[in-house]
Amino acid sequence: PAPEEEEYVPDPFYCRPQGAFPNTDYCVPPPEEGEPGSPRPATPGEVREEVKRVGLASVNVQVQPAGATLVNFETILSTSAAPIETTVTVLGTPVEIKAAAASFTWHHGDGTSQTTSKPGRPYPAKDVVHQYRKPGHVNLRVDVNYQVDFRIAGGSWQQLADPITAPGPATSLRIREARPVLSR
Repeated sequence: PAPEEEEYVPDPFYCRPQGAFPNTDYCVPPPEEGEPGSPRPATPGEVREEVKRVGLASVNVQVQPAGATLVNFETILSTSAAPIETTVTVLGTPVEIKAAAASFTWHHGDGTSQTTSKPGRPYPAKDVVHQYRKPGHVNLRVDVNYQVDFRIAGGSWQQLADPITAPGPATSLRIREARPVLSR
């Protein structure tokens, strides 16, 4: 067996110059990828799949006025999405995750949606609003699109190419129609 301090030289005839020709029994090939004892690093795709499997925080829609609104009235929408820091394990290796909301997709429940870069704010701000055109009941929700950064085993930070979407739960809202009433 070769002493441990020797390095691999690709040409088998010159593995140990001081050895006898052809000296192939002292050559130690480098470990191949996937060989036991040499784990391969996780790919961004594998990290993405593990983050999706574990899941990112979904958020609720806050509606003003709460519970019911009027046709053709500006209904104010808002939410909050705190940054996420966690660790997942991919191929037996710890992977640190940082996820921050990059955008919000608002599904109004009436067949329309809008995407914003801000989470909206409650009244008196009107950052995110929607006007319903007919009365009825809807279930609206907001999906958070998280930009995810990761690092493997304390290495340098990398960013996943595409955001990961966390669908939000439905919030029920009644839309009423106001009718003018004349009185004497």
